[in-house]
Amino acid sequence: MTKDNKYMVSESKWLGALMLAAVLTAGCTSTPNRAPVEDRGAAAKTPPAAVPVAPVPVETAKPLPGAENGGKVGYYTVKPGDTLIRIGLENGQNWKDLVKWNALENPNIIEVGQVLRVVPPGTDPNAAASKPVTTARVETRPLDTKAAAAASAASGAAPAPTAGATPPAPAPVPAAREADDDINWAWPATGPVIANFDEGKVKGLAIGGKAGDPVLAAADGRVVYAGSGLRGYGNLVILKHNNTYLTAYAHNQTLLVKEDQTVRRGQKIAEMGSTDADAVKLHFEIRKQGKPIDPAKLLPPR
Repeated sequence: MTKDNKYMVSESKWLGALMLAAVLTAGCTSTPNRAPVEDRGAAAKTPPAAVPVAPVPVETAKPLPGAENGGKVGYYTVKPGDTLIRIGLENGQNWKDLVKWNALENPNIIEVGQVLRVVPPGTDPNAAASKPVTTARVETRPLDTKAAAAASAASGAAPAPTAGATPPAPAPVPAAREADDDINWAWPATGPVIANFDEGKVKGLAIGGKAGDPVLAAADGRVVYAGSGLRGYGNLVILKHNNTYLTAYAHNQTLLVKEDQTVRRGQKIAEMGSTDADAVKLHFEIRKQGKPIDPAKLLPPR
């Protein structure tokens, strides 16, 4: 290689190195292309355009039947677990009357919160609610004035009036007992009492016996329920004796009467059993205006 050729190669290498340096320098000092950055903070400060929103229709809850009578005397608000049979028993009424008084299309469908009439239309519910619930029959007799006069004459010692003395007050007139209380009660079974009435806990008497023993109507009345639709009572008969009193006969193995049938005091209406119970027994209730009372205070002594 000649001296000139060596010089040209060296010059070419020098120019190439200079150009490479220039390119690298330009790459380090030039402004890079950056992807656009969204400023979300600024966007959040700008309120969006108002968009009209159509109102959502709100369905108005339909009031339950009888809601306007809630809390009134003579009306009952349905609770969870209620049936017309239970409501009738608790209020001293025939469940069929409740259907009629409340114009119920289906007696098997009542709603929690629904308000039912539990007194006959046209009656004053306040008067019915104000009746005292008495449990004992106390018979009073007026003083026999003829007998008293005869005894006084026989003794010959008629008391002389004292001048200025205050005349004796007339004897108090005994309060007339309502006709509904004048019921001739009888024991519904002959077995021993194995559990007594306990207000708030035991709603009646438990009378022992063996399966098939006769269960008798405790007084004249009409069958308002015969079936097994009331939980805890098994095969049950309910008798209505008048506008005040009901009796209930539970846990029977066989029912011998039907609804709306008239029965007489002492008539066999069922056979003792153990349905919905832990042993053979008759659970017997007397209810006055729907409230359980102690049957032992009304039944005759044994």
